[in-house]
Amino acid sequence: MRSIILIALFLALLDQSLYAHGGGLDGLGCHYDRRRGGYHCHRGPLAGQSFASKEEAEKKLKSMREEKPAQPPSR
Repeated sequence: MRSIILIALFLALLDQSLYAHGGGLDGLGCHYDRRRGGYHCHRGPLAGQSFASKEEAEKKLKSMREEKPAQPPSR
C-alpha cells in the first residue's frame, strides 16, 4: 500500500514538472516559447492563448478592448 502511495505522489509531481518552464513574463503576462516557438500567455486577459508573435497578441488584446463597451462613470 505504501509503495502505491509513493508512486502516485511521484507521478503527480512529475506531471506538474512537465508543464513548468522558465522564462519571465512580460507586461501582458506572456513570453516567447523558445522550445516550441511562438508566444503564449499565462496571466492576464490572454491567459491560455498562443500566438505567432507578440504583435499578434497585442492585436488580439486591442480588439478585445474595442469590443468591450465603455463603462459609464458610477455616481
